[in-house]
Amino acid sequence: MNKQNLPDFTQKRYSFGTKSREDHCHFTIFKNMIMRSWLLLFLFLPAVLKAQSVAPAAAQTPPFKQYKIISPLPMTLYDGHTFNKNDLPKNKPVLVFLFSVECDHCAHMTQEILKNIGKFGKSTILMVTPFKLERMKAWYDQYNIRNYPNIIMAAEPTRQIAYYYDLKNFPGIYIYDKKHRLAADYEGTVKLDTLLKHL
Repeated sequence: MNKQNLPDFTQKRYSFGTKSREDHCHFTIFKNMIMRSWLLLFLFLPAVLKAQSVAPAAAQTPPFKQYKIISPLPMTLYDGHTFNKNDLPKNKPVLVFLFSVECDHCAHMTQEILKNIGKFGKSTILMVTPFKLERMKAWYDQYNIRNYPNIIMAAEPTRQIAYYYDLKNFPGIYIYDKKHRLAADYEGTVKLDTLLKHL
């Protein structure tokens, strides 16, 4: 048989063997990359989970509890003038009473406060409604608020104040100390004695 016609098995075996070694090297490198990826994931997973657990908690805290200050939103007084927290009397506790002109509980609470207004003599009561000025004026006149010098009534018809206080039920009551820092907050009907202990 002519040697030139013989198939070159040696060359084929050599080629096959070389390819196997290359594949093995590639597989080893790929495996090392996978191992490193899992190691990095294992190392950083606690930090990622902690960040995810903290971020939603911060996002869920309403602004009035984050900042501890009276709403800085501009409000409108009976006479149409703009009013904000910087216009409040200094060095006096403030009771913010967020009410609806359509709320029976708010009406009852207003009546109770007016009957016992002497007990609130050392504090300022800021009554704010997220309704239009005309509706606020009707409430103001109905309860003769002009006769109570320590009560300020205002309208905030954009209703952003309800979002600031994360209000879910009227009335919302927020008590601030002499430095106008948040001391207590309530929603719904609250006994006067509960409020007065913070003032």
